[in-house]
Amino acid sequence: MLDEHFNMSTQVARGVDIAREVKAIEWLKTELLGSLASLYQAMARDSEDLASESLSNLIIGTYLLASRLGISFAALDAKVESKIMANIEKEHELEKWYGDFSALQKYMKERKR
Repeated sequence: MLDEHFNMSTQVARGVDIAREVKAIEWLKTELLGSLASLYQAMARDSEDLASESLSNLIIGTYLLASRLGISFAALDAKVESKIMANIEKEHELEKWYGDFSALQKYMKERKR
């Protein structure tokens, strides 16, 4: 009888954890959409301060959502670095025109020091 109660309590606790995890993921998705909307408003208003605020919220939200989805910060960083390199190699338009990906790659390497 005691084992049955313990198993039931454990199942309820797991259910609460799953519900909390789903709620956290949904909240983060909403935050990301709100930050994207704020970014569009900032661009329409030509507000650099509001744009940087919105972009920083998008970056933070992306890292937190990745974590909730089981993707480590390091794994996300590695994927970003890989995509930067791929865009340099395939000569993406922004790379050809402005060198944006090379500049970002250089910044990220310097930041690690």
